[in-house]
Amino acid sequence: MNRIDLAGRTAIVTGGAKGIGRAVTERFLASDASVVIWDFDQGALDTALAELGAGDRVDGVCVDVTSSAQVAAAAESAISARGRIDILVNNAGIAGAAKPTWEYSDADWRSVMELNLTAVFNGCRSLIPHMMANGYGRIVSLASIAGKEGNPNACAYSATKAGVIGLTKTLGKELAETGVIANCVTPAAIRTDIFDQLTQAHVDYMLSKIPMGRLGKVEEAAAMIAWLASEDCSFSTGAVFDLSGGRATY
Repeated sequence: MNRIDLAGRTAIVTGGAKGIGRAVTERFLASDASVVIWDFDQGALDTALAELGAGDRVDGVCVDVTSSAQVAAAAESAISARGRIDILVNNAGIAGAAKPTWEYSDADWRSVMELNLTAVFNGCRSLIPHMMANGYGRIVSLASIAGKEGNPNACAYSATKAGVIGLTKTLGKELAETGVIANCVTPAAIRTDIFDQLTQAHVDYMLSKIPMGRLGKVEEAAAMIAWLASEDCSFSTGAVFDLSGGRATY
């Protein structure tokens, strides 16, 4: 593991109890950051906090990130407890139903839209003013190759991840002179619990598109996100960082 210096920094990681979010939390802690995990799954949150063993450098709050009120309250609480928040990783998300666009119900569409896109907006809106006041911040959002190319039978997922890319580009321009940097990562298929929501045919389709011929690893995502969250990332903002094994390098 290459060393990335996050000493003295405090991060919020949404969906940080499992999957990519858990790997990011572990990498941040290894880089000497403090982490506040926001996760909707109280059981997974309790397990993560017990297993991480990082003392007072990590804590967690059960937050529904689709609720602007809960996010605002959690942000205020984190700032009060930690003094400042330097990093926001918008990781929480779901795959949604695997079916053709014309078979999507209102509920199918809205559930994915709320967690994959509205939640990113909620987190950014709640923490950006604080970061701007401090003259420093790093925002890293999880988009997807699906947001660049579109995946069949994943209209809501693809649309929300394209939305995350667009929001990131907007923030990059809006914040360019503030010391707050916003970027996003576009993974291809990475083996996490979200795969439990997918059919094997859908997984096989995604794997067939990856020139490296394998799935990504959560540790690889965490490594990229850790660099994007560091001071070393100082002249890249509003950017989209590929993590697809060569599937879509643009």
